[in-house]
Amino acid sequence: MDSSVQPLELLGVLFSAAAWFCSLATTLMPSWLTLSTELLPTESFELGLWETCVIQDLGLQECRPYNSLLGLPPDIKLARIMMCTALGAGLLGLLLAIPGMNLVNSCQRWREELRCKRVLKALGGTLSLAAGILVLVPVSYIAHLTVVRFFDESVPDVVPRWEFGDSLFCGWTAGVLHLVAGTLLLTSCLRPGDQNCNVPVHIPLRPVQPGRQSARSRTEYV
Repeated sequence: MDSSVQPLELLGVLFSAAAWFCSLATTLMPSWLTLSTELLPTESFELGLWETCVIQDLGLQECRPYNSLLGLPPDIKLARIMMCTALGAGLLGLLLAIPGMNLVNSCQRWREELRCKRVLKALGGTLSLAAGILVLVPVSYIAHLTVVRFFDESVPDVVPRWEFGDSLFCGWTAGVLHLVAGTLLLTSCLRPGDQNCNVPVHIPLRPVQPGRQSARSRTEYV
């Protein structure tokens, strides 16, 4: 087996795990968008996928969930659906990539299937790429809407505007890590040293004919 395959697999799995945790934090964090006004300098507002929060300078934070699911803005609905789908795809890809590593002995039951590990890693890498796209789309879309609304000339300057929150940057990081992890896993499948899938090759033994063995034993005693 090529020694360069194992580092690619290990890095791919580590990046995939880090990307999944970043995606989970992005989904749960309420700081997708932030807003601060000059009328209330002691308070700031945060907007998330599940709740809105008011933060005071003293460190107090009060969050309230959305009252209605059907009354949510379309961008929040889209972000919810795509982020939850990305979490599922990323977790499934990670669970498939781990037994597909050559460091993990997972081909005992499939000794006849020479490409079992490559199939698992390919599925894990593909799901990781899909999870990266599913994360980057809602994050970039909400960021685009925020920029358009921020520079909207029809809105008076005295009206406060939403700005980027920490969750958007965490989401971009998660999407990039998912893409890198998927690329590494798929690249490890293309290495020529990963074709045997750690399956031992059984060499059939030629049976010894009893007539020849007896004749050989006879000549030894003559």
